Amino acid sequence: MARVIRFFTASFDVTKERPNPINPIFGESLLLWLIGKVQGTLEISAPEAEDWGWYSYAHWKGRKYLLGAAACATEKAGLREWVLQIDKLRSTKEKLLKHGHMSHDDECAQFFQNILEHEATFRDVSVDPEL
Repeated sequence: MARVIRFFTASFDVTKERPNPINPIFGESLLLWLIGKVQGTLEISAPEAEDWGWYSYAHWKGRKYLLGAAACATEKAGLREWVLQIDKLRSTKEKLLKHGHMSHDDECAQFFQNILEHEATFRDVSVDPEL
């Protein structure tokens, strides 16, 4: 199960992002900001476009996680809504044996959630309920 974190901010200028050639959805700004924020602590790949937004891979203690980012059209008091999705990648064997699921207290997801929750320019940080 992926962790989906939402927040509002005016910190990112979507007009300065590269165009997403697949679907005109913004999100690269958030991933570039995260890369800079964790530089020297954690390896995150360069952002790439996807039909639902943008993604990068984070390497956390021998595991690979997909970080998905999208800027929403929703605005509140001049702040745009942003979404960060964190998904733990699993091998085929793990999937078949139903092992390696991302737990509620996953360290990597908690690490990124903590960064977002403590950023002074981010408002109304929330986590979508797990289904």
